[in-house]
Amino acid sequence: MDTQRLAGRKALITGGAQGMGAAIAVHWAAQGAAVCVADLNEEGVAQVAADIRAAGGQATHFKLDVTDEDQTKAAVAHVVKEFGEINLLLNNAGVNKPTIFPNTPKENYDFIMGVNAWGAFNVMKQVSQQMIDQGPSKDFPGKIINVGSILSREAFLDVIPYSMSKHAVLGLIKGGAKALVDHNITVNGYGPGVVRTELWEQLDKDLVEIGMFEKQGQSMDSLAANMILMKRYSFPEDVVGTASFLASAESDYMTGQLIMIDGGMVLH
Repeated sequence: MDTQRLAGRKALITGGAQGMGAAIAVHWAAQGAAVCVADLNEEGVAQVAADIRAAGGQATHFKLDVTDEDQTKAAVAHVVKEFGEINLLLNNAGVNKPTIFPNTPKENYDFIMGVNAWGAFNVMKQVSQQMIDQGPSKDFPGKIINVGSILSREAFLDVIPYSMSKHAVLGLIKGGAKALVDHNITVNGYGPGVVRTELWEQLDKDLVEIGMFEKQGQSMDSLAANMILMKRYSFPEDVVGTASFLASAESDYMTGQLIMIDGGMVLH
């Protein structure tokens, strides 16, 4: 691994207590980035940051509700205080709770759209303003990476609010790229498919509960067998390479793009 690939990057990672966010935080730190790991789960992000420091990396943590503007401003200020600036964002925080439409309560819609759409918008808004206020770096552009999904380009009947929220993330990528290009800030994203994380483990239980599958584990196995060309679901380790590419100088001539990392699940 190139331990200098991300040297000079000062990153905020939301949803970093576990799963893909935690794996990317560790991977980026090993490549020289200074990372602030943020999440509502303060114990989780404190442990991720401690593990990074124990391995010789630079890390801090922050308890963050991405839907709260004041907390988000404070998180950005924390990164600037610790690292001097912020020039990289991984907008990763996300939630899901399946329901069968039209029996979807407003509370379900508000919860998912609140975190996945408004939360992503809120964090990107605060971070991009800080990047603008800092002025363009002479060394590299600001980079914003918004985490989409296969459901940024598709929709399933049992997760319609989640699909809507991830379509919104795609709009945020495209619109943000246009809004921020003159400030030397790029906006891109990646779309995972079926990733075995704590979020999907809970989703798997929820799908059994609403009658979509008969037993736990069946959802991932069924999707792998019937919808994924590579015939397997993925793990966070399958995602970290693309995330590092988007964080590095190798992607400097990219903006407004969503890269799919789904094993061939959505082919467009």
